[in-house]
Amino acid sequence: MRVLITGMNGFAGSHLADFLLTQPGVEIFGAGIGDTMNLAHVAGRVTFQEGDLTQAAFTERVLAEAQPDHVYHLAGQAFAPVSWQDPWTTMEINLRAQVNLLQTLARAQSSARILVIGSMDEYGRIDAADLPVTEATRLQPDSPYGVSKIAQDFLGLQYFLSHGLRVIRVRPSNHIGPRQNEQFVTSNFAKQVAEIELGLRAPVLRVGNLAAERDFTDVRDMVRAYVLAVERGVAGAVYNIGSENALAIQTVVEMLLAQSRVPIQIERDPARLRPSDTPVMYCSAAKFRAQTGWQPTIPLETSLRDILAYWREKIRRNTKSE
Repeated sequence: MRVLITGMNGFAGSHLADFLLTQPGVEIFGAGIGDTMNLAHVAGRVTFQEGDLTQAAFTERVLAEAQPDHVYHLAGQAFAPVSWQDPWTTMEINLRAQVNLLQTLARAQSSARILVIGSMDEYGRIDAADLPVTEATRLQPDSPYGVSKIAQDFLGLQYFLSHGLRVIRVRPSNHIGPRQNEQFVTSNFAKQVAEIELGLRAPVLRVGNLAAERDFTDVRDMVRAYVLAVERGVAGAVYNIGSENALAIQTVVEMLLAQSRVPIQIERDPARLRPSDTPVMYCSAAKFRAQTGWQPTIPLETSLRDILAYWREKIRRNTKSE
């Protein structure tokens, strides 16, 4: 079994590589741009090409080498607030890379099973009466990022319909865990706590909108779901994946502060507020459960403990090396 993971050096991509390395008979290829620190622990066990998938020639080289049976397309710009600052760059990165990938596979008449990653942000501005969102819920994106994920989602559908590519589409909830970029809420809070504990910043946690409620899933549960989607999902279908519960970000903060080794105050930072922020979002994953049998197994407390441990160790190492 030959597997290609685009964005393998990213957060979810590196965890997906970890999981696939536990499976027998899997040869793993990856591609992506930027830092490869997340892959340091798997060096020699995977094949990785550094490069930009928005460049068609690079995408063609990657696919020619990998000759994959399964493709997990995780590469892209994944941070919604950036999309308000620079909408076109988010669109270009997320759409051009996927077009290059699918077009190359279509030309080769590939029989690979291909996972296209959408997002809960596709549903956007949801009324409470429409919760939990199902795959039939209307799409009302309230960020350029959400629009880009709808486009990726429907590009996957289009290549299934027009070229017969075996594309499975998923709309995952917020996934969290060690190695996540500090731009994202739980990782950012954990990094602040770790820095405060080491005396690197004042004992004040700077936060944005704590009233928003989100569907949080551990990344290690999520990548296991991705593998099940590729193995058992129906080509052309779309599936929500998430914990099916909404939790206030205020609660996440309280759980992190309960693990802190020092007292910390909370301070709201207007710069952290988004132009648009859906009050509550959570999904029904019933369709995906029925198709694959997947269930999340890692409690939020464990996820937050592991994220905080990751940042404590990373900051400690960085401080010692300075």
